[in-house]
Amino acid sequence: MSADEHEHAAADERTRPVPVVLAADDIVAGYLPGVDVLRGCSIEVGEGELIGVIGPNGAGKSTLIKAVFGLLRVRAGTVRLLGEDVTGLPAHEQVLRGVGYVPQLQNVFPALTVEENLRMGIYLRPGDYARRAAAMEELFPVLASRRKQKAGSMSGGERQMLAMARALMMEPRLLLLDEPSAGLSPTHQDLVFDRVKEINGAGVAVLMVEQNARRCLQICDRGYVLDQGRNAYTGTGARLLHDARVIELYLGTLARVR
Repeated sequence: MSADEHEHAAADERTRPVPVVLAADDIVAGYLPGVDVLRGCSIEVGEGELIGVIGPNGAGKSTLIKAVFGLLRVRAGTVRLLGEDVTGLPAHEQVLRGVGYVPQLQNVFPALTVEENLRMGIYLRPGDYARRAAAMEELFPVLASRRKQKAGSMSGGERQMLAMARALMMEPRLLLLDEPSAGLSPTHQDLVFDRVKEINGAGVAVLMVEQNARRCLQICDRGYVLDQGRNAYTGTGARLLHDARVIELYLGTLARVR
């Protein structure tokens, strides 16, 4: 199917009402006083959607995830989760409302075992550990044989699988992924993207910030391209994957989008 055919098929799908899980509107956020990294960025994730966010380094991709999840103060704009205004709500409150988060760095407890890391995933809502852990070991088979292994002794790819499993232990409706393939070998990158697709196929909405633009767009339903803290382009993954302007922007040769 060509990119145009993919676009038309996706347009037909979008005519069907899809409940909005996450809506972030005109978000302004940054780390230093008076310095905005996000300058009015908006994004929407529908129920069961896999949404990718790409862009050049410094575009604000990871900042967007942190602002949405309450790890960074939103200076202006609103964040709504299932219709509820959660702007500025602490991360642990969002977890209780059905949001899972996997950070790019320091995403496991290295001194704890695999099993202990998984148990940390349900500390806000303990109980039913055996069933949840069994589901994670089915999704990530490597974890089953590593239950007593310290997370810090695992490979980067294995730690990423554990981090994703821990976030899924709370059975979230929305999973936020901050550059899940960063620093991984091509083989482990493939495994991560396969699991992301499988997680989404099970009904979990996914918002994924990713530095591997091509792979991200290949699997996502819709994508957003950020540039200098603003929305530059949006469309289906298939459309953006073959858009010359998007390729030019991602390669860094387009200084500014108007």
